[in-house]
Amino acid sequence: MTLRWRIVALVAAATCAAAAAVGVLVHHASRDRELSQAREGARTTLDRAALNYARTGGIQGSGAVMDAPGLPQGLRRLVKKGHQGTEFATGPDGPAMWAARPAEGRVLSVRIDMSTAMRNIGALDTNIILAGLMTTAVVLPLGALTAERMSRRLRLAAATARRIAAGDLDARISAATRPHDEIAEISGAVDSMAAALQERLLDEQRFTADVAHELRTPLMGLVTAAELLPPGEEAAGYVRDRVRVLSTLVEDLLEISRLDAGAEEADLSPCPLGPVLDDAIAGTGLSACLRTGGAADGEPRDPADGPKVWTDPRRLTRIVTNLVVNAHRHGREPVEVTVTADGRTVTVRDHGTGYPDDLLEKGPQRFRTGVRERGRGHGLGLTIAAGQAQVLGATLTFGNAPDGGAVATLHLPERPEPGPIHG
Repeated sequence: MTLRWRIVALVAAATCAAAAAVGVLVHHASRDRELSQAREGARTTLDRAALNYARTGGIQGSGAVMDAPGLPQGLRRLVKKGHQGTEFATGPDGPAMWAARPAEGRVLSVRIDMSTAMRNIGALDTNIILAGLMTTAVVLPLGALTAERMSRRLRLAAATARRIAAGDLDARISAATRPHDEIAEISGAVDSMAAALQERLLDEQRFTADVAHELRTPLMGLVTAAELLPPGEEAAGYVRDRVRVLSTLVEDLLEISRLDAGAEEADLSPCPLGPVLDDAIAGTGLSACLRTGGAADGEPRDPADGPKVWTDPRRLTRIVTNLVVNAHRHGREPVEVTVTADGRTVTVRDHGTGYPDDLLEKGPQRFRTGVRERGRGHGLGLTIAAGQAQVLGATLTFGNAPDGGAVATLHLPERPEPGPIHG
């Protein structure tokens, strides 16, 4: 049951309980009053009749009856013991209040008919029930309306929180225009959290971009100096290799900073998918088996005969290159690149230990490679691939094959709508 219906049910239950409580109290108060008045009237009449009987020996005109056949048995037994009393009873003639006392071995009694009083109490009960129903009919819609407004505001807060979690840090609830209550406090807290998180991420992005830009100039000098080292020496080769690694890292950081800032836009055009994948694999200098949909296993196929897709070839090449390099660096051969017959899905698989659970749950994270078994690295390759896929309007998912190995699946849209991305 949702919060709205819980509030509606609570309002309905509270209204019905209040109406029932008031009705019971009024019913008992009215009935007790009628019985008390009838009892006093019966006693007074009985006393006058007894006084008249003692004086004259008769009861004519007093309203009393001697040895009445309808007298309740409990009251009759009480009188036989020498006591007097009253009792309310419902008999064939209807409800009545009886008063009786002993009179020279006989029973002198008075009967006060209460049919009218009981009908009045019944009518009062009916009116109380109708009033309770009318009150519930009025209060329940008001409670439902209030609950709906509260539920709508809570759903808005939840939807905004989900947008923030999905990366839209500009999302706000705008609680300032809402009533000042607990929900407004929650909304304001969510907005404050989003603003603080956005500012921190922007600081991180600016720091990453600034560091990468500052490192680029001295790094170019290092690259030039490394190329001037004498060839053939082991130390010189090691220095040149490390400088290339550092240069690649800085370029990756610059690319990530552009992706985070939403400065990347796709240049879409229809192009054959096969040549793009061949160029991507060849650019890595690593081995990978390309399988195109419709070709038998191990059967070569002309890439030019493959499907055409609407995409940005440079960005698609970058994605596939990073996936293949990651498969070789952190997995084991053979590495397979598979394309479906329609060209909308590209899968890159290795036969290593698979992606770690943390990556499958949270996605790729920069400077985190998961587990030691996946090898060493900076964790930027998959981050860049995911960012470039978002620019293309594609979806990049990660999983593990049942028989072992990491599987990265790129789903290309038929005609994506590119736009700035949110870091």
